[in-house]
Amino acid sequence: MTQITADNLVAAGLTDAATAAKVCDSLALACERFEISEPQQIAMFLAQAAHESGKFKATSENLNYSKEGLHGTWPKRFPTVADAEPYHRQPEKIANKVYADRMGNGDEASGDGFKYRGRGFIQLTGKSNYQSFSNAINRPEIMDNPDLVAEPELAALSAAWFWNEHKLNAIANDAKAVTKVINGGQLGIDERTAHYNAALQVFA
Repeated sequence: MTQITADNLVAAGLTDAATAAKVCDSLALACERFEISEPQQIAMFLAQAAHESGKFKATSENLNYSKEGLHGTWPKRFPTVADAEPYHRQPEKIANKVYADRMGNGDEASGDGFKYRGRGFIQLTGKSNYQSFSNAINRPEIMDNPDLVAEPELAALSAAWFWNEHKLNAIANDAKAVTKVINGGQLGIDERTAHYNAALQVFA
């Protein structure tokens, strides 16, 4: 098994001791299953997952946006602040609106947006992605109970599956390139890079 222990996660500054104890075995098994095995691969995977999940503590997407936040984040869905007013601080309505009719989701009324909102250490989002992950690990129950992906085992496995699907092992020493795949841009690149460098010291 990959040497991802609670002590190593803490030593790398990726989380606190209590959280490390909860997630270390799941992360180790996920890395083993998806062959994330070289030190730089392990370090970058853990660095990115730690950043995406608030140091492995946030495993379900927070969609509690203000009307101003909605307009600023999704201007095409909410062209004005007034358009966003009916969705202000209503996560379920927000998810159903912003994720409607994409990523395999149905329309706003289907409820798919909220049901298949982002979960896991690298957020799995959208019905089609949940289905692909479910098929890959032969866990069909995920589709009826997607909250399972917020638990440590599947939070880690879904992140490692995403990593493998996007062939990130091949570019694991390039923080900017990996971040572009995960984030679509360079949001949080300084923290991601710092996490990587710290983790590499521990896992090298």
